[in-house]
Amino acid sequence: MKRSTVLLFLALTATAPVALASSFAGTSAGSSAGGSSASSNASSDSSGNDDKVVLAARDDAASFVASDGAIRGAQLEAALRHLREQVPQARDASDLELAQAILAR
Repeated sequence: MKRSTVLLFLALTATAPVALASSFAGTSAGSSAGGSSASSNASSDSSGNDDKVVLAARDDAASFVASDGAIRGAQLEAALRHLREQVPQARDASDLELAQAILAR
């Protein structure tokens, strides 16, 4: 595995626990503190949806890698766009490297 792919994988896996933790904290804090459910849902939805976008792209990523880039699904396109917006290391990675990182996750 190339060094850039390894670094990208580490960056992706490092952000996943944070997203899950903030999603859990936002949900439980909103319900136990009696706060506005709209505000707690907004914070949990943004971090939860981030992870869902990438996880939903696994099948598309597998097809992309197996076809050497010939098959590009809509969920993979959304995940690639999302990763490049959210993870600085992903901006310079190729689509194939990102798809491999999604599969390795």
